[in-house]
Amino acid sequence: MSDTPRATRPGKTPKHGTGGRGAAPERDHLRADCANCFALCCAALPFAASADFPVTKPAGTACGNLREDFRCGIHTRLRADGWRGCTVFDCFGAGQQVSQVTFGGVDWRAAPESRQRMFDVFPVMRTLHELLWYLTEALAQPAARSVHPAVRRTLARTEELTRADAATLEAADPGALRAATGELLLQVSELVRAAQVPGRRKNHRGADLMGAKLAGTDLRGANLRGAYLIAADLQRADLRFADLIGADLRDADLRGADLTGALFLTQAQVNAAKGDKTTRIPAGLTRPAHW
Repeated sequence: MSDTPRATRPGKTPKHGTGGRGAAPERDHLRADCANCFALCCAALPFAASADFPVTKPAGTACGNLREDFRCGIHTRLRADGWRGCTVFDCFGAGQQVSQVTFGGVDWRAAPESRQRMFDVFPVMRTLHELLWYLTEALAQPAARSVHPAVRRTLARTEELTRADAATLEAADPGALRAATGELLLQVSELVRAAQVPGRRKNHRGADLMGAKLAGTDLRGANLRGAYLIAADLQRADLRFADLIGADLRDADLRGADLTGALFLTQAQVNAAKGDKTTRIPAGLTRPAHW
């Protein structure tokens, strides 16, 4: 769910590349391309009236703002109108993969018989693409070179599954895939953090840090996997090389914080937080327009 205009371009196939010999794969195909998606995030997924959405919408029902051409009717004023959740969501390129590859560029309005299957496949594909995002990042970490062969094998298997047919994708177990990949990514994290921040590092894995006063805190190399940092005050905090996979950063105050080299940080996490021009984010991520 983004504030990017949506339009269909049937037939365009997202490019999956593994780069040159010994190189980490590119991640361009893991970025949302709304122009080549049939607005799956606006129809397949549910949301509830909250600070992120002004209304409740069940799964499988098109958003009231969705136009016939698959564009968002209010994309220029989503945040102003209370649709903040749309500007935070990131499909990691799963939308265009399902639309243009799995279903061959035929949209759910033109082929209503495929509607439910397409909607069911989308969240599975999103999980696969999110895992690919993390795995490609892992391959860019020289300190984790010892586990790169295992990372490459896992990446290849995951990418192969993204090209499978709808029935195969529906039968996949995203939870099991996430758990298995997570263990490998933890090995990567430990190797990188030990190399970059030797010595004792803070471990806040899964911690409840909602609203925590952490301004100026030294969190270099910290384990913040799955931590609840909702509305936490992280102004000027040093988060260099911290592992932030799965951390909930909604409304976390990152003004002046340094996230250089932060591990497994995603655009969705950055979009959900508060920051400013002094916030330092990892290369490959975009500074949100609302910062």
